[in-house]
Amino acid sequence: MKISRILGYLAMAFAFAVVAVPVYFIIITSLKEHSDIYSDPITWWPNPFAPENYRYVFETVNFGQYLRNSIIITTVLTVIEVVLGVLTAYAFAFLEFPGRKVLFLFVIASLMVPSQITIISNYALVAELGWRNTFQGIIIPLAGVAFGTFLMRNHFLSLPREVMEAAEMDGTGFLRKLFRVVLPMSWPTLIAFILITVVTEWNQYLWPFLMSDTDAVAPLPIGLTQLQNNEGLSNWGPVMAGTVIATIPMIIVFILLQRHMIKGLTAGAVKG
Repeated sequence: MKISRILGYLAMAFAFAVVAVPVYFIIITSLKEHSDIYSDPITWWPNPFAPENYRYVFETVNFGQYLRNSIIITTVLTVIEVVLGVLTAYAFAFLEFPGRKVLFLFVIASLMVPSQITIISNYALVAELGWRNTFQGIIIPLAGVAFGTFLMRNHFLSLPREVMEAAEMDGTGFLRKLFRVVLPMSWPTLIAFILITVVTEWNQYLWPFLMSDTDAVAPLPIGLTQLQNNEGLSNWGPVMAGTVIATIPMIIVFILLQRHMIKGLTAGAVKG
């Protein structure tokens, strides 16, 4: 028993090191001078500190604009996807209509299709509509995601039937039941859905890259690419500083909501 516990701790320590060491080096590299980055032997602490890398990022590349664009795109996409996901899941869980099971099979099937497959057709449509270099050209093709429907529908089906029946006996309407009964019992799963959506849309790269030629609507991942192109493969300090700036918002969101996310994913997997 003691040996198995020791092996378990060693496995956790190894997993932590695999994740933590690269993150640590990103952070300290963002605070190093150019000569210190390439010192031999490698230094595990910046000497001297170079916080000007962060100022250099905003002065060299329009990073503030990229950050603003990421916030707009992520916020709008999260609202749209969560609203559509919740309403669609609610309909699949509690509405009886012809072809419901077949339609839900299509939802599940869409989860198996890589988004890259639809890029060419989406690009042709968006270009024909004149939506390149616009927020709607980036947002609308990304707004339809089946994962939230699948997750929330499974959770809704796991809710106690007695509560649903009691709400119906009290004369609660269909939509009122969603907001007064179903959603209050679904906060952990809903928060997990929101968190996954926020992180996914914040890190979107390929589609925004195809849709934006300037920094007017391009999000933060495009800004990182532009920064790396400017600095080449030698000046890693500013590039790592930009990476830290792009990562911090999602780390904060995850730290604040991780407990709800784990609980929500577990609850959503109870019944299918």
